[in-house]
Amino acid sequence: MGVAEDLDQFEQLLGELIIKYEQYFLGIEKREPLRLYGQVERLSQRFFSGGITNSMQRFRYNCLVARFTTYRQYWTRIVRLIEEGKYSRDRFKMKIHERDKNIGPAQQTELERPVEGEIDRVYQQYLAARTACHLPTEGISPEMIATAIEKQRPLIMERYNCKGVEFRVVIEEGKPKIKARPVS
Repeated sequence: MGVAEDLDQFEQLLGELIIKYEQYFLGIEKREPLRLYGQVERLSQRFFSGGITNSMQRFRYNCLVARFTTYRQYWTRIVRLIEEGKYSRDRFKMKIHERDKNIGPAQQTELERPVEGEIDRVYQQYLAARTACHLPTEGISPEMIATAIEKQRPLIMERYNCKGVEFRVVIEEGKPKIKARPVS
């Protein structure tokens, strides 16, 4: 193959590798794409010591190698975070992309309902905030928090014309409060 064909193949495989790594980071792919990574690595080293006389092709090669090097550093950092357990996969973005592609009205209402984990998270944060403010926690149940959230959610969604609402606990003037934030 000629230099131009090698550069085309390098660019195509690099694009595929970027997509495969993003799928791996989202949890779609179970394994890191190491075989494809090795192919791209070999192509990046092919003309490293020279061999390209055409300045346009040399420039294209250097740009591709720089792009690969940048992505390689990014991937190494993310893989290290995954191994350390400090990386949370961006399932939220993945769900948004899936929903935009093929969701009917019946499925949308299912996604807009609060997740039990969200209610438990807000409940635990609220109890911790009351404890931190030296306020009593007796008589506060997850059901109370759930009813308060369910009561406010449709009002906020209607008022701000949004698809969802995110709740969090803040302390204002020495008292814990549950704050809502519209999510589009």
